[in-house]
Amino acid sequence: MKLLIVDDEPIEREGMQAILQKAFPDLTIYQGKNGKLAIELANVIQPDLILMDIMMPGMTGLEAIEKIQAEHSSIKFVMVTAFDMFDYAREAIKLGVKDYLLKPSRASEIVDTVGRVLEECRREREAEATSQIQHEKWQQALTLAETDIVTQLLFDHIHEVHIDMLVEMLNIRSTAEKFVLVVLLPKGGEHYYISIKEKVRENGTAWIGALYGRQLPIIMFRDQEKSFRLQAITLAASILSLGKKQMGSGWFIGIGQVYEPLDEIRQSYQEALIATIDTTLAAKSRFYADVPALSLETDNQIIKRQQKDFFDQIRLGNWVSIRSGVLDLIRQHENGGNSLIYTQQRVLELLWVANRVMDEMGMEANAPFFPFQVQDYRQLRTETLLLLERMNAIYDAHYDQVEDDKIHQIKQFIYEHSHKAISLDILAQRVNLSPIYISKMFKGKLGINYIDFLTECRIEKAKKLLNDPERSLKEITFEGRLS
Repeated sequence: MKLLIVDDEPIEREGMQAILQKAFPDLTIYQGKNGKLAIELANVIQPDLILMDIMMPGMTGLEAIEKIQAEHSSIKFVMVTAFDMFDYAREAIKLGVKDYLLKPSRASEIVDTVGRVLEECRREREAEATSQIQHEKWQQALTLAETDIVTQLLFDHIHEVHIDMLVEMLNIRSTAEKFVLVVLLPKGGEHYYISIKEKVRENGTAWIGALYGRQLPIIMFRDQEKSFRLQAITLAASILSLGKKQMGSGWFIGIGQVYEPLDEIRQSYQEALIATIDTTLAAKSRFYADVPALSLETDNQIIKRQQKDFFDQIRLGNWVSIRSGVLDLIRQHENGGNSLIYTQQRVLELLWVANRVMDEMGMEANAPFFPFQVQDYRQLRTETLLLLERMNAIYDAHYDQVEDDKIHQIKQFIYEHSHKAISLDILAQRVNLSPIYISKMFKGKLGINYIDFLTECRIEKAKKLLNDPERSLKEITFEGRLS
């Protein structure tokens, strides 16, 4: 800590410093010979405590305190005064001075008085540090709550903390109009995440999700002072300005429609994804409403339902249902007499949704494109199935790797804890999978169920224990849980 002694008598300053330096060896002590110099030193060194003499030439101690307090409210003061200056000391205490010392004072009184004020300074420092840590932790919690809200709203994930509680934490009206932007970053562009968040904050209120693959979903709240298009275009331009030098390498922004209810915002997200169907556009951003429609008005509700179902089936990995659904779509359009170009676009939209969902789940799948304009519906079915097979292979390869890792974790956990009661629920919590999925995965990968594997582990441990002549059969049976 730092202390400043202000007195016009050098012998008083030196004597005070000698007493305090001996009592508080870690204290850094400075000296000032008048009030004006005290103000200058306070600005430079910002001491924790100032011992201020009242009567000094040029500027009194009280005047100096008033000026210093105006700039540095946290600095504390102890007045030093002669007996006949007692009235001044009382006035000083009214100004917030912590204590005063009478001239002359015994060394013990000086040490006690200064010690009390320094202890108060120390406690305030600790409280301030604790408050800062708590503030930082709260800000981190708010950031997690924000990304959690986006995850729950857009991806239908179930979390322990209900979304209403998260919305209340963020103190944002969830009934306001909202729309979704999906920012596609270039490969390796994860370092733009913080900069994008700052740009979004500059342009209004939003919930910013986590980065999924190359995609960053943003739920933006409508600014009632601007039109929807102006707000979205301004924000998109601000974000894209971060990557001006990389405009040809993956940057793109899709913008969904405006919705008010929270349970409808997922539709805006799906629309934003579809708006990114062609990232070769020069503008590098597009509204869903501007996607070339070729649309039949009677198809709108069917299309929305198909897109939602497609999202769900991709996440679940139900590729048989996916293939069946796409072929049904093609057959419906063919039987309805729709043009081949229109049908091909609708199929491509669904495939693009699948690609985006896979990207969101951490799978790097190439964007689905038909290599040529198909000539008939038979050819459309053939080329569509080829694209689906490639996507299915990428999905399976990804989850084979994930399942191998999970199986390894489960086997290791069972082996290390085979002497305890292990249920499917315990394993599920350990690897963050459902009990039913674990049972199915275990059987499929190892050819036995987890109970059989657990029993084998216990038998192997018992065999090892039997080699120990110091152990009885009763002990071994108990430790192996074989009884």
